[in-house]
Amino acid sequence: MRRRLRQVFIIGLTLSLLGIGVPAYSEDDDRNCNDELPPGTPSYVVCTWLNTPEEALDTALFWLGNDGENMENAAPIPPIMIDCGEEGNECPTDAEGDGQLHDVDSPDVPGAEDGGTPECQNGEQCYVDPNAITAAEKTAAQATPAGQATQTMAQTQTTMRVWIETELADDYKAGKLTEAAKRIAALVATQPGVVGVRFTSQLGHNQTFATADELDKFVSETTTALRTLLPGKKLAAHTVVPVLGCGADQACTAELTKKYPLLDPERIGAWLSKGYLDQLALDSGHFATEYATWKIDATAAQRNQWAQVQARAWDAYAQIAAEDASFAAAGSSALNEQQVTKAIAERIAAPLREDAAETVTLWSRWQNDQGQVSRVYGEKWAANTTWEQLKKLGTIKPRLATVYDPAHPEVDLATDLKNLSEVFGQVYLHTS
Repeated sequence: MRRRLRQVFIIGLTLSLLGIGVPAYSEDDDRNCNDELPPGTPSYVVCTWLNTPEEALDTALFWLGNDGENMENAAPIPPIMIDCGEEGNECPTDAEGDGQLHDVDSPDVPGAEDGGTPECQNGEQCYVDPNAITAAEKTAAQATPAGQATQTMAQTQTTMRVWIETELADDYKAGKLTEAAKRIAALVATQPGVVGVRFTSQLGHNQTFATADELDKFVSETTTALRTLLPGKKLAAHTVVPVLGCGADQACTAELTKKYPLLDPERIGAWLSKGYLDQLALDSGHFATEYATWKIDATAAQRNQWAQVQARAWDAYAQIAAEDASFAAAGSSALNEQQVTKAIAERIAAPLREDAAETVTLWSRWQNDQGQVSRVYGEKWAANTTWEQLKKLGTIKPRLATVYDPAHPEVDLATDLKNLSEVFGQVYLHTS
């Protein structure tokens, strides 16, 4: 029985809008099965028998009658055989294979039985998968801080989704992308639950690439390498697009386009539409200072950015994340309850409410080149107002993520990851 629902509805609706009539559907057709449709079915839904019940019965009786005699007597159509030795017949001489007829499912060459690796005629192994992760590579990955962190999360049943966070731009520039991508793939392979890899940060904003072509090649070649090694895993990148915060201010747009030539929204949108990225994180660290010349404050700049992202429909191609490091401070956050509430409303709730960002990544701890540590929480996980307020955001915890460096723990891996899981639903494990 065939039900032409959506197609008939769309055709009928289109014709009605154009004022074109459609031929009447006959209820007397012997293949009409409308009486089989449930009560209340719309009139534009029609039912037609592919085979009427009588025809279906005749077919079944033909094959099943006489204890299935016709079924047993049925045989495949004999193959067409050509004798290459017969005069007048021409057969190709450059075809693959050994020229012998083999039984179905039998190996074409010796050594391929039972899923084994086939051997060439002279005995050497014919094929080695260049993308296979070896046991030695997995063992080495497990010994790294990030590898130990993924194992700790599995052992403690921490509910956070795990990403691997790394920087492959320098490896790419040094001509070592293949080696670096293989190392990251081995790390992901040690823990099947890893969601994916964020392979670069501040893309186009730092000084790593000098031209747009270099930037595009890095994104294209790196994502191709990672997708080959990690089929099914998600790929993410972090950047900043200052021009989006200008909104309708043409002077601001012109100046920031000139100042950040590589951070062209059209180029970044192309990365998304071509499927290079599954997630794009947009930083908010520039909101407070970048737009002072044009009297655009942080709140307006953020609103402008998310309106631009939404208008460009970037979320149709990839998940968009907001990234914010401003909750942390040297030592620990010193915000009072009122300040934290305001910060949560502006930096977490606003991007999510604008329906452009689907997740928010908060940097909960980092260490600068001078060794100074900035934290959202207190030292050694001492309680403070900011952390306690963030713990109350349980309803949106799946949308909150953080970056964690297992090589520099606050206390130890198990303690740190347990505390982070009280606020965040996702974590990016940093690996150098």
